Amino acid sequence: MKKDSKIFVAGHRGLVGSSIVKVLKERGYTNIITKTRQELDLLNQKDVANFFEQERPEYVFDAAAKVGGIYANDTYSADFIYENIQIQTNLIHSSWKYSVDKFLFLGSVCIYPKYAEIPVKEESLLTGYLEPTNDAYAVAKISGIKMLQAYRKQYGMKSVSLMPSNLYGPGDNFHPDNGHVIPAMITKFNNSDGKKVTFWGDGTPKREFLYAEDLADACLFAMDNFENAELVNVGSGENVSIKELASTVASVVNYNGDIDWDTSRPNGTPNRPLDCSKMSELGWKPNHTLSQGLKKTYDWFIENTDLQTK
Repeated sequence: MKKDSKIFVAGHRGLVGSSIVKVLKERGYTNIITKTRQELDLLNQKDVANFFEQERPEYVFDAAAKVGGIYANDTYSADFIYENIQIQTNLIHSSWKYSVDKFLFLGSVCIYPKYAEIPVKEESLLTGYLEPTNDAYAVAKISGIKMLQAYRKQYGMKSVSLMPSNLYGPGDNFHPDNGHVIPAMITKFNNSDGKKVTFWGDGTPKREFLYAEDLADACLFAMDNFENAELVNVGSGENVSIKELASTVASVVNYNGDIDWDTSRPNGTPNRPLDCSKMSELGWKPNHTLSQGLKKTYDWFIENTDLQTK
């Protein structure tokens, strides 16, 4: 990408999209297009096509998605599969139709089978059953990967599908039930008044977490280094249990009360660190440790959201 390339960041108000815009601006990119949901309904095929016809972006970062934690994925599975498929289908097809130079698609580690061999390689895709609590979201994202591969095969469209490990950072959804694990933990600890805090499962599953700005950095790197509709993993290399994570977040938030585990609730996938050799062999690595990222995320939470109100 050139500094004056016309770049459309879909989902620019979300966790990943806002980080991509921030990093693009910091690196001197001057022609960034963003649209709010009110300005452009990505679920509407005609509206998306009209936008691409008028704006003619050269590069597209697709960070637009309906996302959430175990509870949200399991409870609103119909919304997750419909909205995500609709959004990405509209964006991918219009990007091809109006000759976008390159398209970057973002998915999630949950696209891989629940019991994939670890560390999880890209070749594990579609080799086993998905985790049932988020299979609707995973199927939607898999369809995006396959759509881009089909458009590459038939039309020569340039793209890359980036699959990050579990994300967190400033701008996340800090709802205690519908948010991902880290922001939900931050909210629950912060709002506890020192009382016992309860989390789902038994705390034994392990997860690899990636700070959102590190993913944004990886997105720019991938846009410059891949174009054949490759599926590429990106992660931090730090794999911690949910119980260890809870202790670390509690320390950052200065919570000293009890932590309880509701074992009647699902654990989710037991362990799925990513094999990120495609990125690391080209020289990419994250800039933040988990503790550094958590500190920045909590600082942002205190300064920017009213969810900490008790």
